Amino acid sequence: MPGFFLHASAVMTCTHFAPVRIVPTQTRVTVSSQFVATASSALTVTGCPFTVPGPKPQPCVTVKWILLSNRVLVNGEAVLLQATPGTGAGICQSSEQIPQGPPNVTTMQQRSLGG
Repeated sequence: MPGFFLHASAVMTCTHFAPVRIVPTQTRVTVSSQFVATASSALTVTGCPFTVPGPKPQPCVTVKWILLSNRVLVNGEAVLLQATPGTGAGICQSSEQIPQGPPNVTTMQQRSLGG
């Protein structure tokens, strides 16, 4: 499935509206003057308020991205893709790797496509 390249300045939140920071591991390829995110890029969540009944804290701490490019590689790694702004093609996870739901991508570049 084709999609737009995800990059370091894409604005994303976890399921519970805490900000997600994309930290690319490569510094060679850019789109819209921002580094492209690859499979080894860190997607970290800060300040998620989620707590399960009990009250055991289960905040989102990371996002596992699912939609990767098949044909476009950067330094031998697949590029993270997002079809359009909206529900992200990933899953937010707690520190225990419990799925919390999809992230929400609100702002991203919409020029460079990959598949």
